[in-house]
Amino acid sequence: MDERTADLAYSAGWVMVRRAPERAGRAVFRRLADRSWRAHDESTRGLERNLRRLLGPGATDAQLRALSRAGMRSYMRYYYEMFRLPAMSEEYVLGRTRATGIEVLEKHVRSGRGVVAALPHMGNWDHAGAWITLNGIPLTTVAQRLRPESLFRRFTAYRESLGMEVLPLTGGSGTVGTLARRLRDGGLVCLLADRDINGTGLEVDFFGERARVPAGPAALALNTGAALMPVSLWYDGPYWNIRIHDEVPVAGGATRAERVQATTQELVRVFEGAIAEHPEDWHMLQPVFSADHARSGRGGTAAATAPGEPGGGASEGPGGGVPEGSVGGAPGGSVGGAPGGSGDGVPENQGFPGANGVGGPQDSGARTPGRDERNG
Repeated sequence: MDERTADLAYSAGWVMVRRAPERAGRAVFRRLADRSWRAHDESTRGLERNLRRLLGPGATDAQLRALSRAGMRSYMRYYYEMFRLPAMSEEYVLGRTRATGIEVLEKHVRSGRGVVAALPHMGNWDHAGAWITLNGIPLTTVAQRLRPESLFRRFTAYRESLGMEVLPLTGGSGTVGTLARRLRDGGLVCLLADRDINGTGLEVDFFGERARVPAGPAALALNTGAALMPVSLWYDGPYWNIRIHDEVPVAGGATRAERVQATTQELVRVFEGAIAEHPEDWHMLQPVFSADHARSGRGGTAAATAPGEPGGGASEGPGGGVPEGSVGGAPGGSVGGAPGGSGDGVPENQGFPGANGVGGPQDSGARTPGRDERNG
């Protein structure tokens, strides 16, 4: 799909999904998931490569296929809700959300201590962002700059319509410095943090293998004194579930690099537990493990990356310990591929049929939850 077609497809998606009856819309996206799963396309195979690590060597192919089918359905549910979310009312979003641990996060923010919320690619992170802002806590995140520029504007406007501050990962000035200032001012910064895509992240143990993940969340916590709080998301029937885990303290060590490495490893251990509890809601279709990067010819542990997604790093930079463009993923960075495509270059909560954009209020009619019609 070329850039112009992708732009038009996303614009049409936001309009049509918002207007279609909810039951019919969900059924269509479920069928798309099943079609991708039956075809055993590259997206499904990528998901299965990652899920096999969770299941372990004793899992049968039938068990893996059953889990990947549930995973593709969860993945496409995310996309349906992404298109639909701007039309959902505040009552709908708040009433369908079950959350634990929010009190600790709120206490930190009220006391003036910033919070780095680090998330794996689970559940619906757009919804989580909308939910937290509806609870009176503004958030800041970063977004990969997309092509064409109109697609990036749609994507940014969509999240801003949900109440988020969205900073460009590249092509902007001082993104990392702005994140650090928000944290020092007692703000909330949300970053997806279970996949390194630019090769500047750290290698950690993840489900018994080596994998590379962004170092940005740990580095920001170290540099600013903010609380590093893992967040996991999953579905339970019609409900969205959010768990804000206990703070991961910044580890000790002789050097800054050692401290960031050890802190990142502890963060990933929390991710492991959360993903193992809800493996069908881990939307990871692209390579995560070093061995898969090596097989795909993407540089193995030295690069461990694919284009189109924010990554993480821990070296010094203008933000104070994090290189520009290396702050980790964000709700609005990139999850990987869409059913039927390779997934490269797709923004973090996007990737649906090979495109790269998100609708915004100017082009697609996206509006702040609660200001519009009740969810159909």
